[in-house]
Amino acid sequence: MVGYKKQAIINHFEDEFEGVPITYTHQREQNGLAHALITCEEHIDDDFMLMLGDNIFQANLQDVVNRQQEDRADAAFLVEEVPWDEASRYGVCDTNKYGEITEVIEKPEDPPSNLVMTGFYTFTPAIFHACHLVQPSNRGEYEISDAIDLLLHSGRTIDAIRMNGWRNDIGYPEDRDEAEERLQGEINPELAAENLAASE
Repeated sequence: MVGYKKQAIINHFEDEFEGVPITYTHQREQNGLAHALITCEEHIDDDFMLMLGDNIFQANLQDVVNRQQEDRADAAFLVEEVPWDEASRYGVCDTNKYGEITEVIEKPEDPPSNLVMTGFYTFTPAIFHACHLVQPSNRGEYEISDAIDLLLHSGRTIDAIRMNGWRNDIGYPEDRDEAEERLQGEINPELAAENLAASE
């Protein structure tokens, strides 16, 4: 799905990527991720993956796919613990004493935990019905976390998989700098070490 910089993205990738056909859907207004997902509904009739474009992963994404298929879950997603002062930037997972997720809250002012969704999900088409039921949040957006919460409270199976690896949310300039250094480290560890030494 595209919105901001739509034409630049389409011009860059055109109709396929490495032999895989691309279908574009357009979110005309930035009304939240659940709203954006509905624009894809007519093109999806089976399980699918969703990855937010402002994240870079070096992580166990296949584990999410495998777990959802093994458990026949309606949703599965990667989670990680972040510093408490960063948790309010994300969808936060509240858990019970057994570590089971009981609620998902989008960008809460007072996070109940520092366990957050990372922006990589797998879903069955059941998510679309939940997205249609979501009401605008206090931010005026239709939140994917609210749709997942609806699935959770309706008794659907939801899996949360702890991330093994790293992720960078590149929504801020300093995050992009950190992601670039990490990627350089994956490609050329010696260069990354030199850059780190030079910055100290």
